[in-house]
Amino acid sequence: MSSTHEGTFEGLRAQLQEAAASFADGPDALEGILLGIVDDVDHAVREPLEIFPVCHHSPASAIAMARRLREKQPKVVYLELCEDMAPLLTELRNCKLPVAVQSFATEVDGFPAEWSPLSVVAPITEASAEYQAIAYALDTPGVELVLVDRSSDHVFQWDARGTETAEPADPDAPPVGEEAALHGDAVGVEIGDLRPRFAELEEHLLRHGKVRHWSEWWHQYVELPLGDSDHDTYRQVMLLIGSLFRRLAPGDPHRVRVDEDRERHMWTRMREHLAATGADPADCLYVCGAFHAASRVAEFGVHGTDTFEISPPSATTWQHGLIPSSHAAIEAQFGLAAGSVSIAATVWAKNVRRTRVEPYRLAGQAGTKKSRAGKAAADPVPDLPPSDKLTGFLRQPPALDRLDEAELLGWSVEIVRAARRNGYLASTADAIAVFETSILLAGMRDRARPTPYDFQDAAVTCIEKDTVPGRRDVRRLVEIMMGGDRVGQVGYDALPPLARDVHDRLAPLGPKLQQGGVQRALLDIASQPELERCSDVLWMLRHLMPQGAARPIMGERKLGERPIQESWDLALGTYQRALIELGYEGVSIEQVLEQRLRRTAYDRRATAATVLEAVEDATLYLRSRRLAEELGTHALEVLSAERSVDGAPEVLRRVRRLLAYYRTSEPVLPPWIESFVKAGYAHYCTLLPTAFTDDDATVRQVAAMLGFLFSMESLALSLGCDRTQLELAVVQSRPEESSKTALLWAAQVQLGRLSREDLRARCDELLSNPLVVPAYPRYLSGFLYALDPVPSLTDFVVEAVSNAFGRLPDPVLLPWLPTLITTLRSGGAELAPLLIREAGRTFPGRLAALDAWVPPWRAQSEPEAAHPIRHAEGGHGCTLLAAHPATCDAVASLLGCEGTWGTADSGPAGVALTGRHPDTAVALEALLAGA
Repeated sequence: MSSTHEGTFEGLRAQLQEAAASFADGPDALEGILLGIVDDVDHAVREPLEIFPVCHHSPASAIAMARRLREKQPKVVYLELCEDMAPLLTELRNCKLPVAVQSFATEVDGFPAEWSPLSVVAPITEASAEYQAIAYALDTPGVELVLVDRSSDHVFQWDARGTETAEPADPDAPPVGEEAALHGDAVGVEIGDLRPRFAELEEHLLRHGKVRHWSEWWHQYVELPLGDSDHDTYRQVMLLIGSLFRRLAPGDPHRVRVDEDRERHMWTRMREHLAATGADPADCLYVCGAFHAASRVAEFGVHGTDTFEISPPSATTWQHGLIPSSHAAIEAQFGLAAGSVSIAATVWAKNVRRTRVEPYRLAGQAGTKKSRAGKAAADPVPDLPPSDKLTGFLRQPPALDRLDEAELLGWSVEIVRAARRNGYLASTADAIAVFETSILLAGMRDRARPTPYDFQDAAVTCIEKDTVPGRRDVRRLVEIMMGGDRVGQVGYDALPPLARDVHDRLAPLGPKLQQGGVQRALLDIASQPELERCSDVLWMLRHLMPQGAARPIMGERKLGERPIQESWDLALGTYQRALIELGYEGVSIEQVLEQRLRRTAYDRRATAATVLEAVEDATLYLRSRRLAEELGTHALEVLSAERSVDGAPEVLRRVRRLLAYYRTSEPVLPPWIESFVKAGYAHYCTLLPTAFTDDDATVRQVAAMLGFLFSMESLALSLGCDRTQLELAVVQSRPEESSKTALLWAAQVQLGRLSREDLRARCDELLSNPLVVPAYPRYLSGFLYALDPVPSLTDFVVEAVSNAFGRLPDPVLLPWLPTLITTLRSGGAELAPLLIREAGRTFPGRLAALDAWVPPWRAQSEPEAAHPIRHAEGGHGCTLLAAHPATCDAVASLLGCEGTWGTADSGPAGVALTGRHPDTAVALEALLAGA
């Protein structure tokens, strides 16, 4: 340290020492803290490499940064930002701020698998000091920008995930909405996080400052006083605040260790760069958070020790890109009050106009004016020895800003106009009330000029009252009026290859997909076949992205069907972050979809149903027979290893659908599905007896097993399976539950081991037994599920249900009806249509015919009484043949038969069978008579 600055803060030290002795009745504890803060400021000010302390998204920091850059014109700017994010910063000129620089990793190596995916974001707004430094360094010739903070990999090496998630949520944080979730669950890189880590200190500051939350305190007592201050005053005050919060932190060992490691890392990187380039520290500027600027680690400064070893990165592969951000997302991630970033943007614009400081903007930056930062700047102002600015700043009374009546009146009129548009019954009287109440609240809080927060409280009090007629309350309307939630956008040139490819392939649709909001796209594929490729892209996006990104309004994608017309609601601009993150996984959406299907299928928790779903998606979206065969072969292995029947219904549904598709689109079935049917037949035959007796196996699951066995039986037998295995499995089944017993009876009917008459007799016996009647509805539930494996029993189920309605007592019947309805709903797609169709065929179609209607199952025993049998007499049945024998002779000659004609008196030998079995003839007679 140079002796030039000795005694700079001696006057302040003496005053603080005297104050400590007076207030604390002794010079020990309080004196140590107060003098330690002054020592920290003096220590940072004396550093040869100028330290510029900042606060996250602070307009005062941004103004001071722009002013200092134009004065000093440093040749090297060291910035507290993840060092692996440096290549992305040049792409900021292709984006509309705010955006966030992101590091992303889907496959982790060296971290717990449950942490995947890993994501680190650093949001950047125009009203931030880091953006001013980036714009100056990138657009000024001969200036080098060096990022010195830990890498994204070290963020997760050093930070314990459980420690961060265990902290309670900030009560001032805004509600998580669509814009607030733009960063997802990414870890935020905080540049200049200035907030007390001592809860009692924050509570004390808020109470005595007469404010509601920390954002309002910072705006009132830091932003406004430092908005017009000179460089030395700004720097010393920020160092003072950073040292105060650092010394009064409760001392969480993990967090303190991480903070100190970050400081050691940054100073180590800066010394390495200085040694490698030979740069003069006087020509450099170190931009960091005020909390880190007041560091006391041994590695601090250009002359610090070199004892810190940076650990090597893990084997995780990181992807980097830019994602859209928003004011609400920044507030949600960093625990700021709702609307605080929007108010900061408004204050930034006002400070630029008032101070006439020309900010730096990247050339070509979307949404900004042309920057003049690239022009030759004036000669730099020589650095003068710092003087004590803290004493004067701490002793001066608060500045009393004059009331800007025109500004406050404009706010009051505008909020009333916005309230009326949103359904509030506001009038000119409310505007006057808001105006006067804002002044009153500011006076109660010792402020001569109402702040936006005072105005917000006044508007809520005077307009909202007790009801909110629309979607937005008055507090939200004030936030919108103050600047709103600005949502950034990543430009086309800054998008990853996958995102650009998606936009190029969807270009024939017409809408500007990068714009926010929902846009409607109509695809008439019948008249424009080239749009089918756009349809393929949209269906893949629907599968890969969040639900609202691509939502079909008309049209569907099914196996074996070709699209004709489709209508879509697209919001790719709103969900740009999700599309960008897809680009981290591959160079095309087909590649990403294939990777995700493989990951799903080969997951250790994957079931046969899950793998079959992946097979169906590979066929439906990718039309890849190669991938479908690979995943189908894996599904066979997964099915063989399963020991439960939980996925049987889903397996049956998907195998049926795939079989129907292959039978109509392929000349032969793929080998994998033949092997799957063959193995599944043997697999379910083996598990069937156990499933019937297992309490954990539901009736629906057992019915799905039988459905697989019966519906795939013909194919399985043709592939070499033995039907005896199924018969033995049914014989070995001994269910105890009533519904499973009914299911077993249905299976026995299907196999021919039980006739319908015996089944009907068993049901009648159940209805006749008073002890079994309460359980009869459960038998019917089993019969309902049996319609899937044995659809030929549909008429019998209608008969059984009808008998139950006719014979069951009300105490049994009425409680069972909800169970019947839920059963039909759970399997309604397959069961209900069968029952309704059979009931419509069985029951009379008109109400008048119901009284005389006799159920078919009761009328089967009465055909003889209704239609008496007529026995043939004599040879009347052969008269026609005997009279015209030529036809029979011709047929006999054609068949090579020889014989002689009998006489009519010989008796009707040919009609003896009709006489013994007259039912067919009687039925035919009744049919002809009715016709």
